Amino acid sequence: MRLYPDAPAFLIPPAFGLFGHCHGSTLVVLPDGGLLAAFFAGQREGAGDTAIWLSRRTASGWQRPNRVFARDGVAHWNPVLHAEGSRVWLFYKTGPSAHDWIQQWAVSEDAGHHWTEPRPLAAGDPTLRGPVRNKLLVLSDGDWLAPGSVETDRYWDAFTDRSTDKGRTWHKATVPLDHHTTVGPDQTGIWQGLGENALWETRLDVVFRWDGVIQPSLWESTPGQVHMLLRSTRGQVYRSDSRDGGRHWAPAYATPLPNNNSALDLVRLTDGTLVLACNPVPGNWGRRYPLTLLVSPDNGATWHPERDLETAAGEFSYPAVVAAGDTLQVTYTWNRTNIMHRPFRIDMR
Repeated sequence: MRLYPDAPAFLIPPAFGLFGHCHGSTLVVLPDGGLLAAFFAGQREGAGDTAIWLSRRTASGWQRPNRVFARDGVAHWNPVLHAEGSRVWLFYKTGPSAHDWIQQWAVSEDAGHHWTEPRPLAAGDPTLRGPVRNKLLVLSDGDWLAPGSVETDRYWDAFTDRSTDKGRTWHKATVPLDHHTTVGPDQTGIWQGLGENALWETRLDVVFRWDGVIQPSLWESTPGQVHMLLRSTRGQVYRSDSRDGGRHWAPAYATPLPNNNSALDLVRLTDGTLVLACNPVPGNWGRRYPLTLLVSPDNGATWHPERDLETAAGEFSYPAVVAAGDTLQVTYTWNRTNIMHRPFRIDMR
């Protein structure tokens, strides 16, 4: 399997002007072959003017982005899109920081042109539910599996939420992890952008105290056999596996893959090949470049680099990866001022 790049493009055209902060893209392929992407943007991460924006790609290219969900003085975060035909679901978070998020959701019946009023995903439940950053997995039995995680002021933990009724109700399963009781302030190779674009990540004595795993990316290898890769504070990508469709999870364990405590995403192709987008950089809060596509032919046992998306110094992070037909679609944060789209032709020969 090889990936051949097509022309890249920014989601936000120069004539639109740049945000002070733009991050956390998600995308889906629509029935007409177009793309719908969402991201959150505003003055700074965690600022009250941060809103959820949508961009649409048609045959003529990416259209001018539209602000779809915003509330004065309330920060918006990490949208997640899911599409089935022309029906599209949008999940996103509101709150001053990841420690206070409330999951909101809305539905569109016309491929994202119009939306229902947003509402809390699990009203009355004070804990975060549903997908936290990466896309839903539709299981072989038709159920949804949402990759979730929570961040307290000390520990990070992952979970999945299963829905048998397209998001109306959810059943949570935690991912076991033995937490470190002490975390050293190892700042080797620290990402120099830490705290520059965020209101809530400015104290290094706090961020280096956090321990755990968050933001899973899911795939199903055979019916009922589900797996996840996770962002971690420990310098390596972590993994967990389930034998019963995500109802129970084995304890998360370290893989040989390096991780800089930044988001990753993967997709399973029709022949079983896994394509992972990540920063292959070790160290807690390590730098967010390069951004690379890795490929595994053996269900994640081994990986090899296939394509570098970005190699220059900067922040290139939070990738979103989907595949449809013979095309791989990737979006990611480009220096916190734009979202980059990189399509690839998939050659299975």
